[in-house]
Order: sequence, then C-alpha cells, then structure tokens
Amino acid sequence: MQKESKNPTIHERMKVLIEEMVEKELPLKEALREFEKVYIETAAKRYKLNKTRMAKALGIHRNTLHNLCKALKIRESPR
Repeated sequence: MQKESKNPTIHERMKVLIEEMVEKELPLKEALREFEKVYIETAAKRYKLNKTRMAKALGIHRNTLHNLCKALKIRESPR
C-alpha cells in the first residue's frame, strides 16, 4: 500500500500549470522559452549569479548558459 502524500509532486504541480497554459492556448515554443527563463533566473538567485556554479547545477556548459541568458534576455541581477 502506497503512502499518500499531502505535498504534490513536481510532476503534479507542473501538470496543473501546463493545463492552464494549454487552456490559454500558449504555443509550445513560448511555454518552453518561459520555463527556461524562469528556471535560469531561479538558479541565478540560488547561486548568486555565479555562472560557473549555475552551469554545473543545470548540467550545461558555461558558454551555453551565457548564450541562453543572452537569447532569453535574462538580466545580470537577480530579481
């Protein structure tokens, strides 16, 4: 018998958000872009803009992170 958890899993929380995005007919490309932007901004806050540590945590090369930040117009200071 599985123990029921009061806290929803990441999958469950994302499913609710995705259902809302689909309801609003947000194109997949925009949804992915927004996810990447929020994900990277959250990492920037956590790692105090240390791009080397951010890249390692995100599993990407530092140069890739730099290019993503530029493409997604992510500011240099955390919000």
